[in-house]
Amino acid sequence: MRTLTNARIVTSQGWTAGWLRVDGPRIAEVGAGIAPYPAAESVDLGGRLLVPGWVDIHVHGGGGASFDDGDPERALAAVDLHRRHGTTSLVAGLVTASPAALLRQVAALAELCEAGELAGIHLEGPYLATQRCGAHDPALLRSPDLAEFQRILRAGRGHVRMITLAPELPGALELVRAAVSEGVVAAVGHTDADYATVCAAFDAGATVATHLFNQMRPLHHRDPGPVAAALTDDRVTVEVINDGVHLHPAVVRMAWAAAGADRTAFVTDAMAAAGLGDGDYTLGGRRVRVADGTARLADTGAIAGSTITLADAVRRALRDLGIPLAAAVRAASTVPAAALRLADVGALLPGRYADLVVLEPDGTLHAVYHRGRPVTGVPASRGQR
Repeated sequence: MRTLTNARIVTSQGWTAGWLRVDGPRIAEVGAGIAPYPAAESVDLGGRLLVPGWVDIHVHGGGGASFDDGDPERALAAVDLHRRHGTTSLVAGLVTASPAALLRQVAALAELCEAGELAGIHLEGPYLATQRCGAHDPALLRSPDLAEFQRILRAGRGHVRMITLAPELPGALELVRAAVSEGVVAAVGHTDADYATVCAAFDAGATVATHLFNQMRPLHHRDPGPVAAALTDDRVTVEVINDGVHLHPAVVRMAWAAAGADRTAFVTDAMAAAGLGDGDYTLGGRRVRVADGTARLADTGAIAGSTITLADAVRRALRDLGIPLAAAVRAASTVPAAALRLADVGALLPGRYADLVVLEPDGTLHAVYHRGRPVTGVPASRGQR
């Protein structure tokens, strides 16, 4: 048993001075004021901020490793990098691959889900629009295939949490319905669909817009497309990559104003270079060159994910967007957890996992706890990206 005391604790209403008690991997109690437990079993946070651990539902790697490597040990390197920066729940993203490779990758990641290292698997592809493929290999894109999807689900042993697809492809709406019936969140992304088609996907059960604005038909006043469909539908959570590269801060502010704190989920879309420096990497078997922190395909120059962590996204929200800290915390924890129905994380409530982040008043990391245990190697301060 451990009690974290003298903390400012984030709640759905804002902040309260209080304490939180941990029993094993879960939160036992949360209270206001002075903790009624001995100081000998307490950790005094010195008035620092106590928030839920970050929840990244769209991330492809970090620390030099990609989840599409198909190697659980290398995947753990990415998990470790993001966890040390406060991401205590991570849904591993896979990019478009051949049918055989995708099955191998999903099966390997399912092992880490069962070990509690990952919160699930996100299939970003292979059912994407060629015109909006981004860093995905266009030669491997294909139309939705219900039989293949069922094979993938079996390989994932119940751990496939989300699939991103382009709703204009033949059979896409049927696959949306199939995913929803299997408990998998359907997301719209990498799409050239018009407004009506995207609305039809949401009516069919899709509930997430994958990295809003990026690799989708752009917003136009006579052709509103996916962006307007997502921002005006209260059923939809919109992913935002707040790295200063994928979106201009003014665009993030516009999306935030439309979707609000309850429907905006910060994601990283991070690739292997997250936490490392410039250099040459791979994503989905394609060469990626990182320069000045920006990842691009070496052959086409297309943006190939980000190099940030969610801690960076939160700090950027405070610095560049003027978003209140409690709201930024929701976008990095509560909202993405709810979007993927991760019931054990995303809020500081009794019974949930003791996945915790301790912040300085300026939003920099002080400490991280994963399932009640302190995470080692947490950077004291990373500076602002």
